[in-house]
Amino acid sequence: MNYRSIAFVSGTLLLVTGGALALPVVCSLWYGEDDLFALVVSMLVSIAIGLPLRLRFRADKNLGTREAFLIAVFGWVAISAVSTLPFLIHGSIGSFTDAFFEMMSGYTTTGATILTDIEVLPRGLLLWRSETHLLGGMGFLTLAILFLPHGVGGLRIFRAESSPGQTITRERFTARNRDAIWYLWIIYLALNLAQVLLLMLGGMSLFDGLCHAFGTVSTSGYSPYNASVGHFQSAYVDWVVILFMFLGGTTFMLFFFMVRREWGVVWKNTELRWYLSLTAAFCLLVSLILWLRKTYEPLDALRYGTFQVVSLLTTTGFTTADYELWPQAAQMLLFMVCFIGACAGSTTSGIKIIHYVLIWKFGVAAIKKIFFQPLAVLSVRVNGRRVDELTIYLAVFYFIVNIFLVLLGGLVLTIVDDIDYLSAMSAVISALMNIGPGFGAVGPSENFAFFSDLSKWFLSWNMLVGRLEMFSALVVFYPSFWRT
Repeated sequence: MNYRSIAFVSGTLLLVTGGALALPVVCSLWYGEDDLFALVVSMLVSIAIGLPLRLRFRADKNLGTREAFLIAVFGWVAISAVSTLPFLIHGSIGSFTDAFFEMMSGYTTTGATILTDIEVLPRGLLLWRSETHLLGGMGFLTLAILFLPHGVGGLRIFRAESSPGQTITRERFTARNRDAIWYLWIIYLALNLAQVLLLMLGGMSLFDGLCHAFGTVSTSGYSPYNASVGHFQSAYVDWVVILFMFLGGTTFMLFFFMVRREWGVVWKNTELRWYLSLTAAFCLLVSLILWLRKTYEPLDALRYGTFQVVSLLTTTGFTTADYELWPQAAQMLLFMVCFIGACAGSTTSGIKIIHYVLIWKFGVAAIKKIFFQPLAVLSVRVNGRRVDELTIYLAVFYFIVNIFLVLLGGLVLTIVDDIDYLSAMSAVISALMNIGPGFGAVGPSENFAFFSDLSKWFLSWNMLVGRLEMFSALVVFYPSFWRT
């Protein structure tokens, strides 16, 4: 194990964290609130730990796969732990377990919170809470890669955060990985800036615009208000957020192709077509139910139904209404949406649409071969190209393991905290799929504060497993992984 390289990359991560704290420091200075000391001390501590690691060690250009997996897993843990300092020093969150849960939820773009009253926190801390979404949305490790020397295993680290289906969508980026990440980050930040400007045109302050843009494009869900986006009671704000949640759920490389006017690549993208179709279908069904059951008038039904479907489908987790008061049919559709996720190569988590595409096409091909064309050689094609069998098998396995982890996790929470099975399973779905709100005791008007410390650590681990697309977070438990 190349521990010198691991220390070097860890130092880089800490320096990035310290630098990111500068924005909340400026916010605290502007509003003159009492969180300045906590933010400055936290920034200095992060830099004081990271700088010696960066200067003392040198990264090996032959950074291996094992080191990449280890960095991917424990890098997120270390950054989440350091990021708790502003809340602990300020005293707004008194428990390290609670603060770690909040930060892991932020970085993994989950959006689940233990805060019972968000609005009492000073703005500097609230901005830092939302900024973790900005950093984690595109992948905190991809940001760190930009600050590593050329050739230091950046591609391996990038792959350590990927799901099986993502290998299909990032085809033309692997050759020049660092350039690709620069392009992705530029597009990502441009979308954030565009949303901030549109929200400010709708009457939001710069602070509110930044917090909600950070939580939207990253498909994360932290809001500085207890009522989430519903605080503003604005149809304009709702539709702007809907638009950017949807864009955040789109494969970011397609934006790159759009900028280059390679529209042929965009139009033939199989996952994008499924994404558009599934989103439209669920939005129309939920909106129709809300209208027919007289929950809302037609336009409001379309607005609220579309918002909640897109929010849960993209694993964002913003809310504008308490959907647990909606008809059971609408709730069932929202529950189904939680198992989908948006596109691979986006800021979303969840099982991802590309895996459903592969499983569906594989199932159709299998049925044709068994019943209609037993002698035919049938293949699964995505984006006009044949998909190899290993990728299909990994997609099926990925789906099965996700369902297994939901059931196992629900059992663990019912045993540890003795809560009802719906709330337990919903909490695991929320954490594993990085959604945020769920159903039952973790519904849109509730929070995760009531869980025991053991359950919070368990859910935090599920957040990381979901954000790292499972395999990277689980492989470190294999004994053979640690053998030299």
